[in-house]
Amino acid sequence: MTSQLFDKRSEFFKSYFQKALPYRDFLKSGSPQHSERWQSFAEKINLTQRQNETAKGFISKLNILTLAGIWCGDCARQCPMLHIMSEASSVIELRLIDNQSYPELRDELRISGGSRVPVVVALSEDFFEMARFGDRQLSVYRKKAVNELGAACDPGILAPPEDELSLELNEWFEFIERVQLMLRLSPFLRDRY
Repeated sequence: MTSQLFDKRSEFFKSYFQKALPYRDFLKSGSPQHSERWQSFAEKINLTQRQNETAKGFISKLNILTLAGIWCGDCARQCPMLHIMSEASSVIELRLIDNQSYPELRDELRISGGSRVPVVVALSEDFFEMARFGDRQLSVYRKKAVNELGAACDPGILAPPEDELSLELNEWFEFIERVQLMLRLSPFLRDRY
C-alpha cells in the first residue's frame, strides 16, 4: 500500500500566492521613497557567473511566496536578491504579499512567536511547502551580534558594504538551490515527469 503525498496547507498557500503581487507591482504599492530604497539595494547586487549559470539550469517549477513590508529595511535589502534570482531562472515565480493585509498568513509565518518580515515560503508546483526561511541570513545576524552585543550599536540606516550584500545574496542563492535540488530529487515529481 502506497501513501499519497499531500500538504494540507497547499490550498492555503496557493490562495495567498494568487493574491500576492509580482515584484514590480509590489514596489508600486509603496511610496516613491520606499521604492527608491528597494531600487538602491537592487543596483548594488549581481549574481556571479556561476550563480547565473546555475539559475538558468533550474528545471523544476518553484513558487516563492514572500511575506514582506514595503516599509521594511530588511525587505528592501533582501527582496531584490530574490527578484534577481527569479529573473535569472525561467522556472521561479516570485510573489510578494503585504504582511499587514492578511493576518491569517502573517500568523502562520510567525518566527519565535513574532510577526517578522521577510519570510519566504518555497512552494512546489503543487504548492506543497518545500522550505521556509525568515527574518535575516546568518551573515547578517553575525554582524548584528558584533555590533549590538558589544559597545557599538548599528542603527541600520546606511547600506552595508557590497561584500556583505554579496555574502547575503549567496546565502539566499544557496537556499533556492537547495530547494531546486529537493524538487529535482523528489520521487513524486520524478515519477510525474
